[in-house]
Amino acid sequence: MFNGALAGVRVLDLSRILSGPFASMILADLGADVIKVEDTRKGDDTRQWGPPFQGDDAAYFLSVNRNKRSISVDLKTEKGRDAVQRLADRADVLLENFRPGTAARLGLGYEELSARNPGLVYASISGYGHTGPYAERAGYDAVAQAMSGIMSVTGEADGPPVRMGTSGADLGAGMWAVIGVLAALNARRQTGRGQHVDISLLDGQVAWLTYVAGGYFAGGETPRRYGSAHPSIVPYQALPTADGHLMVAVGNDGLWRRFAAAVGLGDLADDPRFATNPDRVQNREELLALLEEAMAARTGAEWAEILTEAGVPAGPINTVPEALSHPQVLAREMVVETEHPRAGRLRMLGSPIKLSAQPPAVRSAPPGLGEHTDEVLAELGLTAEEIAAMREEGAIR
Repeated sequence: MFNGALAGVRVLDLSRILSGPFASMILADLGADVIKVEDTRKGDDTRQWGPPFQGDDAAYFLSVNRNKRSISVDLKTEKGRDAVQRLADRADVLLENFRPGTAARLGLGYEELSARNPGLVYASISGYGHTGPYAERAGYDAVAQAMSGIMSVTGEADGPPVRMGTSGADLGAGMWAVIGVLAALNARRQTGRGQHVDISLLDGQVAWLTYVAGGYFAGGETPRRYGSAHPSIVPYQALPTADGHLMVAVGNDGLWRRFAAAVGLGDLADDPRFATNPDRVQNREELLALLEEAMAARTGAEWAEILTEAGVPAGPINTVPEALSHPQVLAREMVVETEHPRAGRLRMLGSPIKLSAQPPAVRSAPPGLGEHTDEVLAELGLTAEEIAAMREEGAIR
């Protein structure tokens, strides 16, 4: 039996799509018993978000739903709601990402469930949170990226604003939710009571502005796009080589001197235009023109070897297949495999959380829709006859 760091923690997951399922997968990887509640028609929307499909489900769904048990319940029926309320009575954590007010209308809101189970940690993820003038608006990842300012600083300087290549607002909100849940569980040890964890996609993206916002607060200048470059460190960007681009990260003046010598521009190390990082930021364009000319003499692989030997951080801009086959990624078990009853051998990403005593583990493949309905309801004390009656009435699948 897997004895993870969160063994004994019960999570009732009413969420769907990405932000909530990503959060519950992190908790499940760490050993929590996660019961995923899906509707009786098609289940989580992302089961159909393909191609590509593996078995019956889209690769999208399979990527964030391992280590969970699935029950299929119609929350619009009295018996369906009652079953989920009873599951919430036994849960340590409930996770939902409905639009604010929806869970309450279903009889599954924080006030009602916490009155029944005072120790419940109730985590909500929504577009704008449960307070403020936008609280009731539907939230979407791309809109949160846009409204937060993140898109305004993403993309090439002379190009349009660009959405991140992954759903950063959704994934970030899922991570913020996990942090909030763990904090609330710890607080419950002292108080005996749970609390409402209110996570917003917009808040999470604004929080990621960090030093970009700090620069604006300090100087009042509207931050702009720099492509792969950094607004306050130079050179810190993808530089063209003879056969493509190489990412270099010259994060301090010592590295600058090593870098300049390695690329054959040692005489620039103490040039007053470039001697310190503020100097290099001030004279960014002039320096980059000199660097691009020098870097064009060799391939990216050659420069990567030279710079690494000189102790300068540098690396290729890998494609996704290249990244997923990289020896360091594989050594860190960031690509794992499990057997799926319908999809066969399933490759997926490992957990980035490395615990020395109780590391996360892939214990089970993503579940089929309603695969564990009978099992979970039986744990509530329902008889086989009662479960069959619920299924006949359409309360469960």
